[in-house]
Amino acid sequence: MTFRALGLAEPLLRAVLGEGYTTPTPIQSQAIPHVLAARDLLGCAQTGTGKTAAFALPILDRLMRANRSPHRRGRSIRVLVVSPTRELAAQIGESFRVYGRHTTFRLAVVFGGVGQHPQTRALQQGVDILVATPGRLLDLRNQGFVDLSAVEIFVLDEADRMLDMGFMPDVRRIVAALPSRRQTLLFSATMPEAIAGLANSILRDPVRLRIAPVQATTELVRQSVVFVPRPYKTEFLAKYLAARTVARTLVFARTKRGADRVARQLNRAGIAADSLHGDKSQSARQRALAEFKANRTGVLVATDIAARGIDVEGISHVVNFDLPREPETYIHRIGRTGRAGATGVAVSLCDNEEKEHLRAIERLMGRAVPVERGLPSGTRRVETPPPPGPAGAPQKREPSRRKHASPPRKQYAKQR
Repeated sequence: MTFRALGLAEPLLRAVLGEGYTTPTPIQSQAIPHVLAARDLLGCAQTGTGKTAAFALPILDRLMRANRSPHRRGRSIRVLVVSPTRELAAQIGESFRVYGRHTTFRLAVVFGGVGQHPQTRALQQGVDILVATPGRLLDLRNQGFVDLSAVEIFVLDEADRMLDMGFMPDVRRIVAALPSRRQTLLFSATMPEAIAGLANSILRDPVRLRIAPVQATTELVRQSVVFVPRPYKTEFLAKYLAARTVARTLVFARTKRGADRVARQLNRAGIAADSLHGDKSQSARQRALAEFKANRTGVLVATDIAARGIDVEGISHVVNFDLPREPETYIHRIGRTGRAGATGVAVSLCDNEEKEHLRAIERLMGRAVPVERGLPSGTRRVETPPPPGPAGAPQKREPSRRKHASPPRKQYAKQR
């Protein structure tokens, strides 16, 4: 099947072909006809399957073919796309711009972490398509800059990340502000019970699509696991990267502090690295991503939530510095490499406490992850202070080098 066979309008086909795309991905070929038919849709698809084009192209087509109501003055928001992160919102906005380059629709992207004046100015000039993160959208609506009463199509992207980030109350407030007569598209990489319940409450007789089930990991990714005690992980990672031909490496850490710490220690080892997480300012996040894309920074250490907006070609290695607690997340992580026919490598560093997570991942995939040899020669333990013993317990201490050391034992006894 080709994009032309899907019946898209000619200006959209020109834009798609101009990007070098001729054959739609599975989610695009299955979703586009239903979106064109104005059906509600529930799509379960992993990152990197092409789902942005799966809703952006038919939405633009519908806007082109629809006649505006004669009583509608100026421009009003006809399409609302809500995404969990700033990076993902910017990426979706760019996709709409690329695919809609031969149309006259106005687009605005709004998110927090930056000044709102440019965003409010764009809204006051009138937009047809608004892409937003939940917090900034509600903030601007409360200030009177956003009117959702004319929305015809609502897209909720990466719904499972919305849940993880605590955005569900905001999402429900946004839904309550929308017209009841609308088309709703909900996309999620995983389908926990809370997301299934949300889908049932906001979708009407939806088409349900499940693309690339999580069990089907790409055969182009060579997976392995190394059993490494946690104090040795950073040293092992530095030696692992230094000993291999690596183009770009995406390292996943569980926490924001952990991402900063790993990036800092890699830099000390002479490996150019930066971190990406939600506590960094928008300018710092954009700078880190730009340096990574330009290959000036070879290693990017990210948390799962921040990494959802990363769309970078040529990632040769994915490293799970911390194994994820959800086995589906492992599939999404390693899917960042081995794309577009290229091979990739995914290695996981597993300590004793994470073996349970590894077993869950292997059960999900239906096969074991090959074990690689452990610590390379010369790896040093990163020492941490020993925990204090129980009160009164004797502890070994190094001889004091202070100028005023404790008196000798015999002198102490005489004083007593």
